Amino acid sequence: MDLKNKNILLGVTGGIAAYKSPGICSLLRKKGANVKVVMTKAATEFVSTMTFQTMSDNFVYTTMFPEVSTELGVEHIELAKWADIIVIAPASANTIAKIANGIADDLLSTIMLASRSKIIIVPAMNTFMLNNIATRENLKTLKDRDMIVLGTQVDLLACNDVGDGKMLEPSEIVDEIDTVLRKKDLLNKKVLVTAGPTIEKIDPVRYITNHSSGKMGYNLATEAMKRGAKVTLISGPSNLDIPKVDNFIQIESTEEMYNAVMENFENSDVLIKSAAPADFKPLHSSDEKIKKETQDGKMTIKLTENPDIAKKSGEMKT
Repeated sequence: MDLKNKNILLGVTGGIAAYKSPGICSLLRKKGANVKVVMTKAATEFVSTMTFQTMSDNFVYTTMFPEVSTELGVEHIELAKWADIIVIAPASANTIAKIANGIADDLLSTIMLASRSKIIIVPAMNTFMLNNIATRENLKTLKDRDMIVLGTQVDLLACNDVGDGKMLEPSEIVDEIDTVLRKKDLLNKKVLVTAGPTIEKIDPVRYITNHSSGKMGYNLATEAMKRGAKVTLISGPSNLDIPKVDNFIQIESTEEMYNAVMENFENSDVLIKSAAPADFKPLHSSDEKIKKETQDGKMTIKLTENPDIAKKSGEMKT
């Protein structure tokens, strides 16, 4: 992730989720981004301006007509010009409605009318407010205007309701910002990636495998996705979170990975083989657990060779 020297305008609106927004600011600064924060009046009831000033190392904007000059000229125009991307997190139902209907009655909504950069909206509100037909139509309007509207989480909310409407975590939001700003030099390329280990069953409770974690393949798949590729990830067992790829195929054995690669190979522009498939598998696997008592203190497993995925795909490539 590289956000160095990117200019990010963070809008913060009124809602309990505003307590997460300094975390967004902190992560962005650690990635090298320049951050300026615009808070609505309601947002200042939840988090102080001093918090954001400390986290961003910049003046925090709260009003259309500041008493202290920031030497920006016409602020709402200059801030809109400055931003490579505008991120509103949290975005309340009220601010979403303002943006959808072109209302400009505070600094943040006025900046939105003057905006010329990419925009990410991160909703956060009560479930019933989120699902209200007015909010749904307003969110659709923003999407139709090519704004990026992120989803929400289902969880216990501040009002003690359990449901949809909780804001995404700061790390998820920063990851989305990185994706939006990343150069799309692999746009529409079809990338096939294999990752992780395979397992070869000895019996229902024993198997042969290796220590591959899948990290390399998962990171390569994520990078390709961020750069615009359509990504298919074929993965053996892994404890990693599944990346937001176009197609995720879970497999266990080398033979299953071989079949998945063959099924997707012809439709791919690039194949990256970062998996660690087992070269051999047991010649016979038992349907029942092999009892220790039947082995006379020794256990011999005859192995047979697995298909060589790299060799086969190399022979097929054009």
